[in-house]
Amino acid sequence: MAAKDVLGALGEEIAATALAESGYRIVDRNWRCAQGEIDIVAIDGDETVFVEVKTRSSVAFGHPLEAITAQKLARLRRLAAAWCEEHPGNHSRIRIDAVAILAPPGASPQVEHLRRVF
Repeated sequence: MAAKDVLGALGEEIAATALAESGYRIVDRNWRCAQGEIDIVAIDGDETVFVEVKTRSSVAFGHPLEAITAQKLARLRRLAAAWCEEHPGNHSRIRIDAVAILAPPGASPQVEHLRRVF
């Protein structure tokens, strides 16, 4: 596995743990369909939350959240609709969140959670 993939998997694990500790119920991880992948799907109160996780070891190439473009958010919205279609239930309230993880080698990771980015 490439180093970036290991870092990404670590970031997703850190994000899922942080969300769970904040009271979110994780219902799916790394859900894939022909259109792409959703990192984390969770329930927060009466909302179904689709979470994009971006992890970097430093800000040398920019903050992790800078990698979430308008095009990426539009794709996430389409993926959220596909997930809801595949998972029948009450998904009348949905939102997309972003979690940035800065995980420098040898240091504690920093977690930044932005709600309702789209």
